[in-house]
Amino acid sequence: MTTTESPVVCPRCRSTTVSVVANSPVPNCWMMRSCSRCWYAWRSTEPRSHTDPEAYPEDFRLTAADIAQAKQLRVV
Repeated sequence: MTTTESPVVCPRCRSTTVSVVANSPVPNCWMMRSCSRCWYAWRSTEPRSHTDPEAYPEDFRLTAADIAQAKQLRVV
């Protein structure tokens, strides 16, 4: 029997373009993920309001349209 894990969903923009970017030097202590669409990053040990799309504050959520319309900052 095989099991398929559900993709990790970004709490802020609900994209599934999430990857693991770091692991704790202490095995199984924490994992850090980052979304490649909105660049939100979080550790697995953070509160549910930072890691769960359903609990993430609505005022801080982004949609694909929000990201597409965002102004780009020019770095000098």
